[in-house]
Amino acid sequence: MSTESNAPKSAAARLFDIRLLIGGLFVLYGLMLGIAGFFTSDSARAKAAHVNINLWLGLGMLVLGLLFLLWWKLNPLKVEPDANFEAGENGTDVPL
Repeated sequence: MSTESNAPKSAAARLFDIRLLIGGLFVLYGLMLGIAGFFTSDSARAKAAHVNINLWLGLGMLVLGLLFLLWWKLNPLKVEPDANFEAGENGTDVPL
């Protein structure tokens, strides 16, 4: 038998979803790079083979971040009630 299934899990561990953090950071960095791409000088574009790399990578990161957030929204974590706890009078969990 595995001891992992018997180990108690905190509510924070059950509710934490890394997709929200990753998606939020990609959206933030994508917006920052996209805005920087609008102010890229011609000499900076010439160094990158006349490609506005900040704008394109910013758009790519923005799309990836939005996909992560969409995935988080459409498929949320499901919290299963713990068999060792029952709801108390004020709605808090109390051990049996």
